[in-house]
Amino acid sequence: MHGHAHGHHHHGGGDFNRAFAIGTALNLGFVAVEAFYGWKVDSLALLADAAHNLSDVAGLVLAWAGAWAGRIRPDARHTYGWQRASILAAFANAVLLLVAMGGLGLEAVQRLAQPQPMHGWTVIWVAAAGIVVNTATALLFLRGQDDLNVRGAFLHMAADALVSLAVVVAGALYLWQGWGWIDPVMSLIVAVVIVWGTLGLLRESIHLLFDGVPRQVDAQAVRAYLRALPGVTQVHDLHIWAMSTTQVALSARLVAPSGHPGDAVLREASEMLRDQHRIEHATLQFSQTPIGPSCEPPRP
Repeated sequence: MHGHAHGHHHHGGGDFNRAFAIGTALNLGFVAVEAFYGWKVDSLALLADAAHNLSDVAGLVLAWAGAWAGRIRPDARHTYGWQRASILAAFANAVLLLVAMGGLGLEAVQRLAQPQPMHGWTVIWVAAAGIVVNTATALLFLRGQDDLNVRGAFLHMAADALVSLAVVVAGALYLWQGWGWIDPVMSLIVAVVIVWGTLGLLRESIHLLFDGVPRQVDAQAVRAYLRALPGVTQVHDLHIWAMSTTQVALSARLVAPSGHPGDAVLREASEMLRDQHRIEHATLQFSQTPIGPSCEPPRP
């Protein structure tokens, strides 16, 4: 005897179209201003920060595209739609940022050999404007931390605010002490900090691309809950994976020797998986006898 429950519950993530549009426009404008003044006063810190901001504009566009693709309706050829595009966008975002920081690090090392004079006040005022722009953009994505794609955008903007703060510090130290090497050194420090923060985004996006269990889901707790359902004696073929940066799916085969427990149990299980374990799509199959080897871990 077999029974199937397939629950679909869509929530979370929110619509960040307006946030992406405002953030992209603000950062494009600031990149133009920062690149112009960086070129005018020959400041590596400003030019590097402009390049970094440009990469983050590309990252915002990627994240925006991923969020948009995730809302495309499923069809006969793509029965889940294009929801995984948001995970791919988060991965591309991380790679793009790492490449940009690699270029920044290389340029900073080369500039260390030949320190250049800085226009301290110009650097300070332009970077201070960057703090305002990047902080405002980061706040647009503050409420979307459950979405890896939106979290990537938030982390980039928050990191940019820190980068701009570091540039302000570099300009102030140059005015105070006249250290010509402070510009590339500060750029190197910033690059290292951002790379360190980006590695987590890269690891998590790769994990989800290869159908890893999302970090917010406790697989053992889910297995224990399914095993405790009325009449269930074994849990087979339990799979938990991310359909997108906000949607989690589950499938499992439950052995219930006494037969199907009824639709009420299925509804309750679906709601519990959604509310307690944040699993949006649950497919449960019941059988009275085991089919193949059990996937349950050995009991002590």
